[in-house]
Amino acid sequence: MSETTPTLLYLVPTPIGNLEDITLRAIRVLGEVDTVLAEDTRTSGRLLQHLGLKKPMLSYHLHNEHQQVQRLLERLGKGETMALVSDAGTPGISDPGFLLVRECLARGLKVECLPGATALVPALLKSGFGAERFTFEGFLPVKKGRQTRLKELAQETRTMIFYESPHRIVKTLEQLAEVLGPERPASVSRELTKLFEETVTAPLAELAANFAARAAIKGEIVLVVQGREKEERLKEDRYKNAADRDE
Repeated sequence: MSETTPTLLYLVPTPIGNLEDITLRAIRVLGEVDTVLAEDTRTSGRLLQHLGLKKPMLSYHLHNEHQQVQRLLERLGKGETMALVSDAGTPGISDPGFLLVRECLARGLKVECLPGATALVPALLKSGFGAERFTFEGFLPVKKGRQTRLKELAQETRTMIFYESPHRIVKTLEQLAEVLGPERPASVSRELTKLFEETVTAPLAELAANFAARAAIKGEIVLVVQGREKEERLKEDRYKNAADRDE
């Protein structure tokens, strides 16, 4: 695919809260494309209205992406330009987008991703934990495979970042405290860039108690958990070696 090949699909990050957090380039692209693919046309419609833009929109979300992909590929193949946006942040990160991008690339259709807003980076930096090496886990499995994944993460030495919903955050904090240890440092950020933005940093058990005591929890949540420390691993190894000698 040469540099002169025209871009047909743009991935355009949108604000995660504060409407000022959109780039000049994103505004230009949204104004130039033929169609905007929106996770929720009402949400994206309000953003476009705020930006003074009027564009045809198509619904593209988790529940219809497999049905929509072939139709969209046909239209893109004829030269129509499209911008994919999610309700907030960068499309494709815990939001639909991967399938369409993969199929476009397989057909030689040029895709371009604009840099911009995403919730995981500010939450990571505000946590105060190591940011030189981290792993983004997105949403943990709700049921099947959840315990298996939690046990796997017990060995993770990098800082871990999760997305979580308000109604599951307490359960997730309690389970992480049980598997990783109640004293493992963690940070919960919610309503990032909005008026009531909040970040609470404390051991997992304290965070679980803090949020369990609240009458209501609102807003999108990013959970950052410090990785397993070298000293912690050494302590477990010494304990294991001592137990082996006793046997």
